[in-house]
Amino acid sequence: MTEMLFRADAYRRDAAARVTGWTDEGGVILDQSIFYPTSGGQPGDAGWLEWDTNRLPVATTVKGQGEDIVLVPAEPQPLPPVGAYVQQVLDWERRYRHMRVHTALHLLSVVIPFGVTGGQISSTYGRLDFDMPEAPEDRDQIAEALNGFVSEDARVSDGWMTAEELAAAPHLVKTMAVKPPVGAGQVRLVRIGEADDWIDLQPCGGTHVARTGEIGALRLGKIEKKGRQNRRVYIHLDG
Repeated sequence: MTEMLFRADAYRRDAAARVTGWTDEGGVILDQSIFYPTSGGQPGDAGWLEWDTNRLPVATTVKGQGEDIVLVPAEPQPLPPVGAYVQQVLDWERRYRHMRVHTALHLLSVVIPFGVTGGQISSTYGRLDFDMPEAPEDRDQIAEALNGFVSEDARVSDGWMTAEELAAAPHLVKTMAVKPPVGAGQVRLVRIGEADDWIDLQPCGGTHVARTGEIGALRLGKIEKKGRQNRRVYIHLDG
């Protein structure tokens, strides 16, 4: 089982770790990871591993067996030996942009209050698919509301509740096709705003910025029809 260091501190850019195994495909498994694995529409992290005089570029990160996190090398080359101690270094600029986009999508789910049927995150834009028959009429109003939340510089924090508590509060789950990640009967909640005055509160396992002001200016992109009941809405980082 890989300890998820990114869960405790999404801003951590490097950390020591020990190699606990390899996959048959040539991936590297560590005892603890600052690399986020592809999940929930958020891409896996990239970066590199260093040990002795060696440097192994990491192209992406995925989930492995059980609770393992697998680092996928960018090219075939010798892997660090099992048991070796390595230094893991994150492609921080890419990760930070993912954090900004991911947090912005939480805000989009507030501004457009329909069930979410899908989503995707990149380093420059994100999109959500909504269970809504008609496209929103006022694009300017959506963009203004999004950037208003950014300007509030609201705090983003996380907490936990049990699976039973979440089952008793189904309104917190916005995703219609994907169940919230449940580990050891616990569900991670991401809150935007304060406990007694929150903007958004929903289950999420991804990485986010600490305050909405870090997102920066947002631009509303295309709104596409994706089936009779679905509309796909794009948002873009302006910088």
